[in-house]
Amino acid sequence: MPDSPSLEGLRVLAHPVRLRILSLLTGVAMSAAEAARELGETQANVSYHVRRLHEAGLLDVVEEVRIRGGLAKRYRHDPESGRRFASTNPREEQLLIATMAEELRRRSEFRVLGEHGSMTDAEMWVDRETWEKALGHARELSGLLHSAARPPRTRGTIPVSATVAMFEMTRS
Repeated sequence: MPDSPSLEGLRVLAHPVRLRILSLLTGVAMSAAEAARELGETQANVSYHVRRLHEAGLLDVVEEVRIRGGLAKRYRHDPESGRRFASTNPREEQLLIATMAEELRRRSEFRVLGEHGSMTDAEMWVDRETWEKALGHARELSGLLHSAARPPRTRGTIPVSATVAMFEMTRS
């Protein structure tokens, strides 16, 4: 029996190169070759991951351009597309969270020391109203950053990292 779209979506998301591709293609449409150059990966590797992301509905073809006699598709990521992926399989969600944690570790190597930032790590009990309000703020933050994303090295922009994983926990 084939996997559900949500389960397959989580598997597609749970890969560090794919997370980087989605982040990159939020700010600009690129071909797999252009994305590979920007990410420092091979074109074959990025092409494979772009195909998987496109098949999962996370990347849209926004234009096709002629390059050296061939036709190159340029893809773009709509951050809203990921909202349909949900799973009740804890192993799948743990895989995605582990991938996010590894990507955060990679990004932290590029942190500009001494610059403003925000870090929070918390495991606590709060009332339902506070929790819902915090989730709303996290979604608002995500929307703000994704809508402001620009192509790499655009004049007046700075590279930033944002990783937010908020979830209700079982009572222990």
